[in-house]
Amino acid sequence: MKFSFCNQIIMINMPTRDGLKDEIRNRFRDGVGFALATVNLDHLVKMRASPDFSRVYAAQDLVVADGWPVAALSRLARTPVELMPGSDLILPLCELAAEEGMPVAFVGSTQAALDDAARALLADVPGLNIVLRIAPPLGFDPHGDEAGAILVRLEAQGVRLCFLAFGAPKQETLALRGRTLAPGVGFASIGAGLDFLGGHQIRAPVWMRRPGLEWLWRVAHDPVRLGPRYLRSFAILPGQAIAALRLRGG
Repeated sequence: MKFSFCNQIIMINMPTRDGLKDEIRNRFRDGVGFALATVNLDHLVKMRASPDFSRVYAAQDLVVADGWPVAALSRLARTPVELMPGSDLILPLCELAAEEGMPVAFVGSTQAALDDAARALLADVPGLNIVLRIAPPLGFDPHGDEAGAILVRLEAQGVRLCFLAFGAPKQETLALRGRTLAPGVGFASIGAGLDFLGGHQIRAPVWMRRPGLEWLWRVAHDPVRLGPRYLRSFAILPGQAIAALRLRGG
């Protein structure tokens, strides 16, 4: 499945969980880092409006589908992909890191959220080695000197998997910069995933997530901030559906 914005092609190149796991395991063993992004409708809206973000997304090494609309569009295009929200990837990626003996770091969110997420994961994943938890201040600039210093520190301390919890486009921008300054680190952009794990945000119950109603839960709990975001997201669905049908025809 692919999308096109601002003369950039964004490809979902990891269509299955098993394929993603195998790819990351191989990169761990080869000492090769990566930038993993989880594309959703909000990201597509941002890419349509921003050539810079489109370029950043097109340069991500691994892209998976986050959100039922993206998965539905892939079925329309007859290139179906599995749904892999960033929040659902944290635990299996930590289990893989523990199996392979790879040190892990958290960057983003708040210190309290990172500490609470670490406690939850350490209780669930035997052998997990979390070596850094960094919560930059508000106004953090992924292009700035502080960001560069964090990336250099990750590489120097041997981190091989780093979860970035800033939201788009900061996390994807920092991940791409990390491919140069910290080439041995695998960066996974997971948004609010660590906040959910640490109990600092409440995720929709499973019975709402399964039929694709997590967005409704989030809007109900934060209508002022998320209502306009989801309206913009759903507004691009018809055009994306037509594009997906054209891909099927091609």
